[in-house]
Amino acid sequence: MPAFRRLFLSRTASLLGDAIAPVALAFAVLGEGGGSATDLGLLLTARTLAEVLLLLVGGTLADRLPRFRLMAGADLLGGLAQAGLAAMFLAGAYSLGPLLALSALSGAATALFLPASTGALPLVVDAGQLQPANALVRVAQNVSMIAGAALAGLLVAVVGAGWALAVDGATFLVSALLLIGVRARPQVKAAPASALADLREGWREFVSREWVWVVVLQFAVLTTCTAAGMRVLGPLVAERDLGGAGPWSAVLTGQAVGLLAGSFLVLRVRPRFPIRVATYATFGFVLPMALLALGSPLWLLVAAAFVNGVCADVFVVLWYTALQTHVPEDRLARVSAYDALGSFALNPLGLAVVGPVTAVIGVTRALWACVGLAVLVNALALLSRSVRRLPAGAP
Repeated sequence: MPAFRRLFLSRTASLLGDAIAPVALAFAVLGEGGGSATDLGLLLTARTLAEVLLLLVGGTLADRLPRFRLMAGADLLGGLAQAGLAAMFLAGAYSLGPLLALSALSGAATALFLPASTGALPLVVDAGQLQPANALVRVAQNVSMIAGAALAGLLVAVVGAGWALAVDGATFLVSALLLIGVRARPQVKAAPASALADLREGWREFVSREWVWVVVLQFAVLTTCTAAGMRVLGPLVAERDLGGAGPWSAVLTGQAVGLLAGSFLVLRVRPRFPIRVATYATFGFVLPMALLALGSPLWLLVAAAFVNGVCADVFVVLWYTALQTHVPEDRLARVSAYDALGSFALNPLGLAVVGPVTAVIGVTRALWACVGLAVLVNALALLSRSVRRLPAGAP
């Protein structure tokens, strides 16, 4: 299957660069650029806002244009943005305004790429092979994230953060070249209409499937709880009780290894009702937060993070396979865009309020609040018959 191999290699290269980028940018701003933590936060915000605001545009374009060409164009755009960032740091021309523009351009490239990538796989893989194909793509992602994080540290130490950003830009170019050569079957495209009509049609498709909007609502709350619990409260507990960054790094490593193990597990497991199993898996997201609240020892937290990683990858593979199986091809990218937008829309709010809430009720109670809310929404999702009974095969 040459087309899938090219897509697999393209995703591996692109995701390797994605893993390098956060480390390289942080050290470029705070070290070589002489910027502040506020500058770094603004750059990350610019990227995130551009991505969120343009996701629906990306979904609409991906249902109208050839998806692999759109992905290649997005990769070229992302590569240019990263190359521009690298050039500014290498030249010692640190200026926040242009850096914000380039960060926003990078976020725009991601917004164009993501919905198209969800809809691209069914164009090169038979319906019966979608789940193992999604699992293999996740293997590429998880290996790339682990290797990329290590490579980023090495590059920053040996050649500097600016050159590390340049390497990130090069990975986008490699990905684009691989995508340009993909020979996929003809794509079923959306009928000609206005952009607003396209968005309305995508929204109707999204809300017409109860299992889709129920799980997206569940995930919006769940990811907000886990973002607050694992990105803010977890490091606080690690600093206070576990010994700092080293032990917390061990927890995150356990999670990364679990993600990889989950990819291999879901290569072999073919549940009859995939969304039911995926929703069961979301209870694994709660385990590390509960053990943090209980003051558990490090080895138990690492084990819980491993389980969390396994469950996360099982969920992701089963979820994307269900979307690709049950949503019509000419509307798949738009539904995927609404999915991504809804699933993470509340994250900034959670990250903003967790600090003030923790200052009032304390770290332990804040963790239990995250645990309780996550368990509640997971259980509520299972009340939907559509979630419990969606079959694995196409209707």
